[in-house]
Amino acid sequence: MKTGLIVVLMLLGLTVVSFGQDVHYNYQVGTNFSVYKSYQWVDLPAGAVPDQLVDQAIKRSIDEQLAQKGLTKLEKDADLQISYQVIVQIEKGINLNGSGYRDFGGWGSWGTGSIWGQTSSIPVGMLLVNVYDPAHSQLIWRGDATKSIELKKDPEKNYKNLQKVMTKLFKNYPPPTSK
Repeated sequence: MKTGLIVVLMLLGLTVVSFGQDVHYNYQVGTNFSVYKSYQWVDLPAGAVPDQLVDQAIKRSIDEQLAQKGLTKLEKDADLQISYQVIVQIEKGINLNGSGYRDFGGWGSWGTGSIWGQTSSIPVGMLLVNVYDPAHSQLIWRGDATKSIELKKDPEKNYKNLQKVMTKLFKNYPPPTSK
């Protein structure tokens, strides 16, 4: 029993909580995505980013991805309407360290051990991108990316990280056609 407890405590001592990037998408099955040639931005009142610079960076990054997919940005009367939402939640992280029990000389005398830790608050952001067909009044594609937020002092590094997220997200747009 003591050996099992020791192993668990040592594993916990080596554990560090980390949040990777998680990307999902969903789409309206049967949609012919090849007919869409243009898009326009539609701002949503709920879930918008209050920071104008972040809003511009997100839109610029999405614009770049959609241009690579062959879509043209218009101010009105486009085939598609694009919107996004941002949700930020605070997750708790824990970092545990410790020293374990040791057998001194095989005589059954055990040394003492201890575990110490530190908790932290980790902002985790979710970005939802919506692609809406106004002619048919339906959402045809939605992608979401979740990642821990690590804003750096360098805006260029922040934008490069955003581009990586968008590249991964829009890898699934348009969705593969079924044969």
